[in-house]
Amino acid sequence: MRFAHPDGSTVHLAYCTNVHRAETYEGVLAQLGEHCEPVRRRLGADRLGVGLWLAADAARALTADRRLVDALRAELDRRGLEVVTLNGFPYRGFGAEVVKYRVYRPDWTHPQRLAYTLDLARLLAALLPEDVTEGTVSTLPLAWRAPFGAADAETARAALAELGDRLDELAERTGRSIRVGLEPEPGCAVETTADAVGPLRAVGSPRVGICVDTCHLATSFEDPAAALGRLAAAGVPVVKAQLSAALHAEHPDRPEVRAALAEFAEPRFLHQTRTRGPGGLLGTDDLGQALAGRLPDGAPWRVHVHVPLHAEPDGPLASTLPVLRGALAGLVGGERALTRHLEVETYTWQALPPGLRPRTDAELADGIAAELALARDLLVDLGLKESP
Repeated sequence: MRFAHPDGSTVHLAYCTNVHRAETYEGVLAQLGEHCEPVRRRLGADRLGVGLWLAADAARALTADRRLVDALRAELDRRGLEVVTLNGFPYRGFGAEVVKYRVYRPDWTHPQRLAYTLDLARLLAALLPEDVTEGTVSTLPLAWRAPFGAADAETARAALAELGDRLDELAERTGRSIRVGLEPEPGCAVETTADAVGPLRAVGSPRVGICVDTCHLATSFEDPAAALGRLAAAGVPVVKAQLSAALHAEHPDRPEVRAALAEFAEPRFLHQTRTRGPGGLLGTDDLGQALAGRLPDGAPWRVHVHVPLHAEPDGPLASTLPVLRGALAGLVGGERALTRHLEVETYTWQALPPGLRPRTDAELADGIAAELALARDLLVDLGLKESP
C-alpha cells in the first residue's frame, strides 16, 4: 500500500513474506497466490506491498535466469502486488524446525553474505515498479556478538564498504537506487541504534544505513525519540523500518506471569530477553534461560517475540505496541518522512502458543490483514493519506 506524506513523498507499507516457509523460486512464486493476494483482497486494496524474503537458493536461481525474474515480476503485477523492499537477514533455513543461532550465519565476515546481498540488490532493481526508483534491503547487524573481535569488525567494515561501492555502480547502470540497512538486534554485534553509529560511520556510504525494527528497539528498552534523534545527529540514514511488537512482562517475578511467559518459550527461534538493572541492560540469549533464573526478575522484562500487532496478549502480559507508535510518529509523523519504506514483520505466527496460532491459511491471511489494517490506521492518524 502507498501513502502520500505531507512532504510530498510516497511512503510504502508492506508485509514481510518470511512468515511463509518458501525457500525456492517455485515456492516464492506459489506463495503470491496462496498467501499474498488473499491478504490484499481482505484489505480491499488495489495494490499491496510485499517485502519478499528470497532465500539464497531462490536468489541464486533468479540471478542465473532473467526469464525467471520476468516471470516473477509478471506474477506480482497480475496479483496486484509490488515489491520495493527485501528482507536479506536470513540466508536460508528460516523455515527449519530449529533456527536459533543459525539465522546469523553467514555473517558479514564471510564472502557469502556480500555475494547474497548483492544478488538481492540486483534482483530488487529489476523488480521495482516502473514508477519507483528506490529500493531497500535489510540485513543482519554484522554478526552475533561472539566470537566477533576487532579483526572481524574490520573485515565486516571492508565488506560493507565494498557493498556501498557496488550499489553506486548498480545505480549508475540501472537508474535504480538500492540501499541496505543493518538491523540492530539483541545479542548481536550491533544490538542497539547506539551500537550502529560507529560501524556505519566507518563504512561511510550513504547507501548503507540502518533498518529500525521496533520489536528489537523495544526489547532493548530504547526510547524511540532518543534513538531516532541519535541517528539523525550522526547522519545515519534510516533505510527502512520494520513494524513489530515485542512481549512485555511488567512483573516477571509473579508465578502467573512466568507461567504465561513459558508459553512463548519454544524451540524454533531465539527469544532474547532483557531487563534494566542499576548498571544498565541485562539479558539472556533465550527466554528459557531467563525463566531458569539467569535474569533478575525485580523489574520488567521484554522478550524478542514478534507478537501480532493488532492483538494484545492475554493478561498478565502486554505488547510493546506503544513503542511502535512512538517510533512511527518519529519516522513519518513530522514535517519530513525519515524513511519511506515500512514493513510489518511478524514471522512468528506458527511459533506462537498453540491457542494463538492460525490453524489454516485463511486464518493466517486474516491475521496479517488485521496487522496491516492497524498499521494503515496509524499512518492515517499521523496525517498520511492512502493512495489508490
